[in-house]
Amino acid sequence: MEVALREVHDSDLPAFQRQMNDPVALRMAAFTPEDLADPAGFEAHWARLRRSRDVDVRTVLADGDVVGSAAVYGEPGEREVTYWIDRAHWGRGIATAALRMLLEQVPERPLYARAAADNVASGRVLRKCGFEEAARAREYAQARGEEIEEVVLVLKG
Repeated sequence: MEVALREVHDSDLPAFQRQMNDPVALRMAAFTPEDLADPAGFEAHWARLRRSRDVDVRTVLADGDVVGSAAVYGEPGEREVTYWIDRAHWGRGIATAALRMLLEQVPERPLYARAAADNVASGRVLRKCGFEEAARAREYAQARGEEIEEVVLVLKG
């Protein structure tokens, strides 16, 4: 399987909206924007991401198909990585491959990542890419409607 990153096209957005409204994936991700289910809110969210100078967002392709997104965002010195892979493609190494590619394209360090403490798969992806646990905190998880434990990871230079 060939994994690639490319710039986001308007035609990717329907796939992203479907992927980011999967109830199982939402629960796993936990920390999500509020407006993903509302089409207008979803489009506004992606419009903000795509025009922001502080966001470097990419479409993740597997064998040419849109299977998710990966991004780096935030202020210098506090930038974070995030990714979303369609649940139908979980467990195939796509997230790890995509994140490694993104990290090659973004040389600045440190970079941070956050994940629900019970999201073992995401923690494994981040650790495979060199991130190490730096802290734990309790934060409100929009997709779960409650405060949960969050792991903060860092990729140092």
